[in-house]
Amino acid sequence: MKKNDFSAAVKALRKGELVIYPTDTLYALGADIYNETAVRKVFDIKQRPYSIPLPVAVHCVEAIEPLAFMNKTARRISERFLPGNLTIVLKKKPKVPDSVTSGNDTVAVRVPRDPIALELLALYGPLTVTSANLHQATTQAVIKDILKQLKTHIDVCLDDGRRESASSTIVDLSTGKTKIVREGSITEKELLDVISYG
Repeated sequence: MKKNDFSAAVKALRKGELVIYPTDTLYALGADIYNETAVRKVFDIKQRPYSIPLPVAVHCVEAIEPLAFMNKTARRISERFLPGNLTIVLKKKPKVPDSVTSGNDTVAVRVPRDPIALELLALYGPLTVTSANLHQATTQAVIKDILKQLKTHIDVCLDDGRRESASSTIVDLSTGKTKIVREGSITEKELLDVISYG
């Protein structure tokens, strides 16, 4: 298979298989969010409890709209920081399967600033964007070591060298208030400055 064969990745995803793809932070394990069997594979391969929801990646801010209810604060933050190293938690729309959100009424959404990720997402649609690791284990920086840790075969891996940046900042805007769930390279102050401005 040629390097970064997007058509092979799309075919695999359509068949309910998983792909590994790079983001602006780490490598991610991608599954079609609308394929429950594929989503379950993500939980099983990672040994991740089904009670912990999976974040979702899309290729642009506009692509968040069909999945989640965007409020004024979410729009302002998205305009400033997305694509980028930020995950936004919002109230989900009915089309997002409960298998992805672990039955919660919210969904965590990212638009990664990575050309390979964005091309794949634009070609295919929303994918899971959980880190390609065993639950609570360090995510390896290169594909070879990721596959060794996961102890599984994944046919399509979009390889773009090392990926080992800090995890994304997670901000919960689902209640209308701003709650920092995890601070990454985008600081709480940067987020609050954008929210309070205007």
